[in-house]
Amino acid sequence: MWALFFADPARLHTGTEIKIVWRMTGAGDLSIAVSGPAGRTIRPAWGPEPHGGSTWQRPGDEWGTGWIFPAPGRWIFHAARTRAGTGELTIQVT
Repeated sequence: MWALFFADPARLHTGTEIKIVWRMTGAGDLSIAVSGPAGRTIRPAWGPEPHGGSTWQRPGDEWGTGWIFPAPGRWIFHAARTRAGTGELTIQVT
């Protein structure tokens, strides 16, 4: 799993929409859930939307997502493909 942030990952703030493009191996659709402080969960503001014709070369298929984090803290992305593929990414939001 690869993540391309359309923001400085060292400066992620609450209340601001962040676009993240994902590449992930496996097959089938991609689902992403996020868990955060105090067991809170969020869904994407939009996506995952399949991307085609990208110049970002990494293994797997590509999707775009938008996220708005409601609280500061550590947030963990849990990604899965329908068939064979899972990944996890942790970020810090201020």
